[in-house]
Amino acid sequence: MQSAHHHDGNLLRAPLPEDMIALPAAFGTRFMLFVDTEEEFDWNAPFRREGHGVTALAGMARGQAYFAAAGVKPVYVTDYPVVDSDAAAGMMGAWVAAGEADVGAHLHPWVNPPHVEDVNAANSYVGSLPEAVEAAKLEALCRRIEDRFGRRPIAYRAGRYGVGPNSARLLEAAGFRLDTSVRSRFDYSHQHGPDFHGLPQNPYWAGPTRSLVELPLSTAITGLLRGGGEGLYRATQAMGPLAGALARARMLSRVPLTPEGITAAEATTAIDALIEEGVRVLNFSFHSPTLEPGHTPYVRDEADRTAFYGWWDRVLSHLARRGVTAVGLDQLLDAIPARAKACQAA
Repeated sequence: MQSAHHHDGNLLRAPLPEDMIALPAAFGTRFMLFVDTEEEFDWNAPFRREGHGVTALAGMARGQAYFAAAGVKPVYVTDYPVVDSDAAAGMMGAWVAAGEADVGAHLHPWVNPPHVEDVNAANSYVGSLPEAVEAAKLEALCRRIEDRFGRRPIAYRAGRYGVGPNSARLLEAAGFRLDTSVRSRFDYSHQHGPDFHGLPQNPYWAGPTRSLVELPLSTAITGLLRGGGEGLYRATQAMGPLAGALARARMLSRVPLTPEGITAAEATTAIDALIEEGVRVLNFSFHSPTLEPGHTPYVRDEADRTAFYGWWDRVLSHLARRGVTAVGLDQLLDAIPARAKACQAA
């Protein structure tokens, strides 16, 4: 197992086979929900330090009531402007106190102190910033969350999935136990971001000391040609119009588990494909401003919001039919066997 000594646990690299996490059979197949809990801003405008709001609180409260009634315990990975809002922090603190939600960390560098870097597209990925800047922003966010909720966060998702070569080491050092920034089957390198192609869908140990669990966001390859997997999907993307034609013909599509831009029919097909692929934790996500009409492209008006909850009704029914039940953050971490120490001893 010498290979373990040549891998630093960098989240942009594929894990070693021995770093894959084998969940016990009794765990079954479960699902989790992470909500990217962030300020409202114009998604089509350049990044700016100011000019955002934290006003979607009624929509968030309605969303939390819906998920609590469905037996789902969301993890609200929360960024600095939200945790800085008295109203938002108070509301979320009550959910945490009731045992109905968890709060993690979500880092948007352009609105997270210390403000030392230029605000631009490349610097919107915190993992691309100098290590000392990434570390300082992470610590400022962790401290603010601890001020508000009485404990440091243990779950993290980088804003824009923007982890970099130092992120896993910094997260371990800050006391995080789970990262969910890896968006397998997506490549953001054309916009200065990370390339996650070829990374697993199942959880694995990351970081230099292998104490950080990576739980990738779930994305299925669906359609009649799905046996060709991610490799075939990537090949067709390079062929221009063919990719769209294959998707329209339901021959080959890439479907992330999110209500944002994905139909309920696509999502249920994706769930089945992921189960068939052996994915043990289906990882759903969306952005908190989507819960209130008018903030994101996905929920523009009340009709869209009704459709959003209709999506969840259908998806939750399908998960129940497939025997896939919700799991919370602590439950998941408790189910993960301790990592064998053989590698360190070798």
